Amino acid sequence: MSGIARADTLKVCYDQWAPMTIFPTDGEAGRGVVIDMLDEIYASKGYGIEYYEVPLARGIAMVADGGCDMLPEYVYVKEAEKDVVYAEEKTFAYTTAFVIRRNDPWRYDGVQSIVGKRVATGPGWDYSAASINYQNYIDDPENAEFVEVISGYDDVVDRIFTMIKEGRVDLYADNELVLQYVLNRLGMNDDLQVVRPGLEKKLVERAIFSKKMPDERRHELIRIWNEGRIAMKGEREQFFLQKYDVTFEE
Repeated sequence: MSGIARADTLKVCYDQWAPMTIFPTDGEAGRGVVIDMLDEIYASKGYGIEYYEVPLARGIAMVADGGCDMLPEYVYVKEAEKDVVYAEEKTFAYTTAFVIRRNDPWRYDGVQSIVGKRVATGPGWDYSAASINYQNYIDDPENAEFVEVISGYDDVVDRIFTMIKEGRVDLYADNELVLQYVLNRLGMNDDLQVVRPGLEKKLVERAIFSKKMPDERRHELIRIWNEGRIAMKGEREQFFLQKYDVTFEE
């Protein structure tokens, strides 16, 4: 937790999903694209901010029980609406791409194109918002020998990239900005490449706000977020993306 407590403090939960949301370290002081944007939006309105760096499931639970006021991006889950309120404005809509070995001619063309390929993923990771067919393929026990589930806390994607480089798995799907960021940070652009098309749908994420706070305060926080996010589209959004050396491909 960090921040200065004050009467108009906003409590924000977020998880590690670099470069969008980052737990600061000695080597990386920034909190990521989304958190930098959030900080500017609310600080400009006089809010102090307390950040709680927690796993995603815990962060969602903390918003639901009022331990945090908000979490800045989460996919739409109908069951969640009993505990949280989604902002109207999207945080981002992400294109999913693949990372493969440099010069590999493979490209995604529906689930049939990954048959026989060794696919990497993390434990319990859900791709259904981007492609229900891809998720069904990963979940199917008949495909288990071709699906490598990599366990870990915050280094899973790094390890997957190393495994692809070493030929132990063939491909991995994720938000295109995540793939760009990790490739740059690990210095693997000569060994691996990001390729498209990715999965069929964009991953749309919105901020969620707790129902435990007074309605008037929640409505005001959501209004500030919606208006601030709209105002940042264009040059200001690009500034924050470039800070982390990533960009949306056309």
